[in-house]
Amino acid sequence: MMGKSSATDGINLEPTFPSQRRICNESRLQWEVEVCGENFKRDMAHIDSQYWCNLTHIIREYDHFTFCTENRSHIVNCYWPNPLVEGYIIRIHKYFFSNCTIEQVVWLDPPDDTLTALILVPVFLTLAMIALVVWCSKRSDLLA
Repeated sequence: MMGKSSATDGINLEPTFPSQRRICNESRLQWEVEVCGENFKRDMAHIDSQYWCNLTHIIREYDHFTFCTENRSHIVNCYWPNPLVEGYIIRIHKYFFSNCTIEQVVWLDPPDDTLTALILVPVFLTLAMIALVVWCSKRSDLLA
């Protein structure tokens, strides 16, 4: 025979406490990020400096560096990105990519022939559409 059971049977009524948040070890994070940076510098040394501004040449090394900083941040219980890691990444950018800025683009007017075509084509298309609508509306009056 089965005994009576209540809705609370099998439920643990003991209070549960949230897991304690681990504290970010910033001094260890600084060291870990420096290791990532040294690995990145070593990898970049294998690439000719004239290609440093070309992302296709450095994307693998930069991806490894980014993954390393993210992984090491989590290992020492720090969120990523954080101000310490961002500061280090900025220093890396200043060292390797400071000369990669593109000169300001100077916008020029198109040649006169192109400019004339860009103006006249929409004007003629608008006039043609208006004429077509007027013509169709007059035909519908004749057919009705």
